[in-house]
Amino acid sequence: MAAQFGRRLRKGAATTAVAAVAVAALSASQAPGVNDHGRQTAADATPSPEASASDGSATGNSPYYTDLPPLKSPNPSPPTGPAPGGTGTTESGIPATVLDAYKKAETALREAKPGCNLPWQLLAAIGRVESGQARGGRVDADGTTIKKILGPQLDGNGFALIKDTDDGAYDGNSSYDQAVGPMQFIPSTWAWAGRDGNDDGKKDPNNIYDAALAAGHYLCRNNWDLSQQGDLDRAILSYNNSRDYLNLVMRWLEYYRKGTHEVPDGTGTLPDNRSDDGAGASPTPTVPGATNPAGSTPKPGPKPEKPDTPQKPGGGGTTTPKPPTTPPGTPSAPPTPPPTPTDTVDHLEDAGTAKLTAMAGDAFGRRISTRAVTEAGKAVAKVRVRFTIVGDTDTTFTGGEDVATVATNSSGVAVAPALQAGEKTGTVTVRATVVGRAVPGLDYKATVTERAADALARTGDAALTCAPGGTFVNQVEVKATYKGAVADGVAATATLIKSADDPTVTDKGPYFKDTDGKTVRTLTGLKTDAEGLLKLPKLYADDTTGTFLLRVTTAGGATLTVELTVAAAETSSPSPSASPSA
Repeated sequence: MAAQFGRRLRKGAATTAVAAVAVAALSASQAPGVNDHGRQTAADATPSPEASASDGSATGNSPYYTDLPPLKSPNPSPPTGPAPGGTGTTESGIPATVLDAYKKAETALREAKPGCNLPWQLLAAIGRVESGQARGGRVDADGTTIKKILGPQLDGNGFALIKDTDDGAYDGNSSYDQAVGPMQFIPSTWAWAGRDGNDDGKKDPNNIYDAALAAGHYLCRNNWDLSQQGDLDRAILSYNNSRDYLNLVMRWLEYYRKGTHEVPDGTGTLPDNRSDDGAGASPTPTVPGATNPAGSTPKPGPKPEKPDTPQKPGGGGTTTPKPPTTPPGTPSAPPTPPPTPTDTVDHLEDAGTAKLTAMAGDAFGRRISTRAVTEAGKAVAKVRVRFTIVGDTDTTFTGGEDVATVATNSSGVAVAPALQAGEKTGTVTVRATVVGRAVPGLDYKATVTERAADALARTGDAALTCAPGGTFVNQVEVKATYKGAVADGVAATATLIKSADDPTVTDKGPYFKDTDGKTVRTLTGLKTDAEGLLKLPKLYADDTTGTFLLRVTTAGGATLTVELTVAAAETSSPSPSASPSA
């Protein structure tokens, strides 16, 4: 979650208690499933009971802002309400650049993943909860936040334990990860989910265009359809695995669907309440090397108990207790957190992945399986394994991603999403690594072969004949199939050969013409169309008569030989002359 806003008030215990009661009452009045008229809507329904999140999340389950939307519907007219930081009609306003980023992300996803049905209002709801719409729209003209928005370090002290994965490149912390930017991605998630939303050649989590597009793709993975409540629940929970978070995002989603308007950058309202506020919660996240916030003091450790005063043997006196080794009031050292499953991983091993081969454009029939194990060979569950497609290739995982993160199951196995072969042929490398653990990666090789056909047939049976020096009336058209299915995009070659036993190119008889009108008897670079059809150019004949052969071959070994006949036109014999009359 974002670092605390400068205007954030530090709350005392009494104020926190009062606020908690108010928020609870407001939450009850706005519980999902009830709208202003008491009707239940699909978007506002109670989350599906089967909805669940993955072991990881976009934010690392960082804290988030818990402010609820106003009870009144949004005012779609330009606001005339209070200044930044206030409340009222400005609550429904979204800073201009931030709103533009959400809408552009929706447009991009509509083209890239039309089955996802991502509404921009969902991005706005998450952006509101995660960072208060980039701190009220404090972004520059390119959409980059004026100051970095950082969540607390995920050191296991009240938060998840996620050790540094980016050497501090994004969050400036080389010990632990912190959520970064207006959509609060943790570095290990941004490494694969990051996008360039403003076409500046960079993927910056601090840029609202990049972050909004990345959030859209993240929510649209796994072939989720966000118009379906179950998939919508799963997507939101995968962003931050909390039922309270899901309910809150759903409230803001419904609120923004009722209407919103644009406000100038930097004038959006700032949230006041965060999910980790409360007794004992520090209003400002602690980072390595930071001093205590002004006005705060470290909690004293427990006072040492006064020891019993046992009688000396034989009675009479008492023993003098030894003074405590730690002076009273000295802060106690935080307990060392127990090792996480990730900490116990020694290496990755293959979990029975078969040979990976697919033709260009096809889905691979097999999937990569990797097992995480300890030094003793014991499988480790709940470990995030990242699968990355490396090298110059257009092969992707299903859905168009080149990186996927999967948690290991109870058997320690993570199964990567299915691979989708691109058009580039050759060997593709998929590397499996453990997120948050520096152990050697495990490489898998996948092979993309040319599109192939195993059968060719003419689409017509008209005779292919021509007079010497003329043009063949009928063109040759063939259809390619592979295992009975249409073979589209298959490379083919057409050659006029000397004979069935001699496939070398003939130097006489029928021929094609190139773009300059010159004679050619071999055509390369041909491809079948989407229906598996290939129509050859017109054929011409020289003055040589006879029967000739045209051979069509394709990748995969399919071959078809077609006969061509060049013959002079038949002339009818003259009728006998009439006998002269006697």
